[in-house]
Amino acid sequence: MKKFMGKKFMLNNDTAVRLFGEVKNLPIIDYHCHLNPAEIAENKRFRNITELWLGGDHYKWRLMRANGVIEEYITGGADDYDKFTKWAATVEESIGNPLYHWTHLELSRIFGYNGVLKASTAKEVWEHCNGVIADKRFCVKSLFEKFNVEAVCTTDDPADSLEHHKKIKNENLFATKVLPAFRPSKIFDIETTGWSEYVSKLAAPGKQTVKSFDDVVEVLRKRAEFFAKNGCRLSDHALDPPVFAEYTPEGLDGAVAKALEGKPVSPEEAAQYKTALLVELGKKYFDLGWAMQLHMGALRSVNTRMFGKLGPDTGFDCTGDYIYALPLAKILNAMESANKLPRTVLYCLNARDYEIIAPMAQCFQGEGIKGKVQFGTGWWHNDQTDGMRRQMITLAGMGLFSCFVGMLTDSRSFLSYPRHEYFRRILCNLVGSWAERGEYPYDLPKLTDIVKNISYHNAKEYFGLKG
Repeated sequence: MKKFMGKKFMLNNDTAVRLFGEVKNLPIIDYHCHLNPAEIAENKRFRNITELWLGGDHYKWRLMRANGVIEEYITGGADDYDKFTKWAATVEESIGNPLYHWTHLELSRIFGYNGVLKASTAKEVWEHCNGVIADKRFCVKSLFEKFNVEAVCTTDDPADSLEHHKKIKNENLFATKVLPAFRPSKIFDIETTGWSEYVSKLAAPGKQTVKSFDDVVEVLRKRAEFFAKNGCRLSDHALDPPVFAEYTPEGLDGAVAKALEGKPVSPEEAAQYKTALLVELGKKYFDLGWAMQLHMGALRSVNTRMFGKLGPDTGFDCTGDYIYALPLAKILNAMESANKLPRTVLYCLNARDYEIIAPMAQCFQGEGIKGKVQFGTGWWHNDQTDGMRRQMITLAGMGLFSCFVGMLTDSRSFLSYPRHEYFRRILCNLVGSWAERGEYPYDLPKLTDIVKNISYHNAKEYFGLKG
C-alpha cells in the first residue's frame, strides 16, 4: 500500500518515478489563467486562508453546495473561520475528486502541512496556514518564486488600459513575466444589451468612429497592436459553440448599424457577424505572431435563479453537447485559405469531442511550426486524472504527442501552481507505462526529453516566451 501523497503519488512504475525526478523542478509557464493583474501589481498579501483559498474559487464552491453547505458559508457573509470549517468538512467527503489532491498538494507544498484536512483538523490547519500567511514575506511575489513561475498570461479585455501590466514591467516588480492576453468576448455579443456602449468604450482610446463592420475590425486591430506593445503573445476566445455563416459586406454593415442604434439583431445576422469577426481577428493574430486559443463546449449560467443572485463565474456552468465540427473546420479553413491561420490551441469541454478535435488539428499543421494547431490540455471539468489522461492518450493516438504544449492553471487562485505537479505526475506515469509495457523503447534520455518538453520547453517556444 502506498503512503498517501508520498513520493510515488500517482507514479505507478519505476520509469515514471525517474522521469518525474527530471521534471518536478522545471519552471512553470502559466499561459492561460484568470489571475487579477491589479493584485499582482500590488504584490498582494492576504488576510487569511479563507480569502486566499476560497475567494473566487467556484471549483470549491460547487463541491460545498453539493455537500449541503448553504450559500451564506460559500459566497455569503459568514465568518471566515466558519467558511473554512465548512470547506474542511467538504474536503473530507471528496474522495476521487481532484480538489482532494490539489488541496493537500497546496497544504504540503505551500504551507508545509503534511497532515490531512478534515472537520476534526480544521482548527489546526486554520491556525497553521494563517501563521504562514501572517509572515510579511508571504505575498504574490513569494508564491511565484516558490514555484519558479517563469511566465503568467492573464486574461484581459481589449478595452483595458493595461495599467497594472505596465506598472509590473516598468517597476520591475517580478522576475516572473506577467503578460496580458487578448480576450475580446464582449465585442462578439452583438445581440446583447450594452453592445453599442461597449464599442464606444473600445474606440475611445484611439478616438475612432464606428459606423461599419470594417470600423469594428479596425478598432480591434488597434487594440491588439496596443496589447502587443505591452507584451501580449496570445488571444483567447470562448466559442459556445463555434458558428460559421456565410456573409456579405452589406449584411455585416447592416447588422452593425442595427446594433449601434440599439435595434434587435437576428440570430442569422449575429452568426454572420461572429464568423467574420473571428476570421478577421485570426488574420490579425497571424500578423502579430500571436497564438489563438479557442475554448469550446461550455454551457454557461444554467441555473438562472442563482445566476441572478451571484452573476457569472460562480459555479453554475457545465458541459454542453453542441455539434460544431463543421463550423470549426470552416473557421480554421477561412484563415488557412488566406494563408493567415495563426498558431491555434483548441480546447473542448466535452470529452466526447476529443476524437473530433485531435484529428481536426492535424488537418491544419505545417509552416515549419511544431504542433502549429494544438489539441489543448484537459480543460475545466476535464482537468482531473481521467480527463487529462484521455486527452493525452487521444492526442498521442491521433497526432504528435511530443509537440504538446502541456498544462495551464486556468485559475483565479495564486495557490494553483501545484496543479502543474499534478499534471507532470500524470504525464510521467503515462509515458513510463508505455515504455515499461514495451510500447516504446526504453530510451531514458529520449523519454526524459519528451516529458521535459511537454512540461516546459514546448510552451516556452510555442508562445514566443524566449528571451
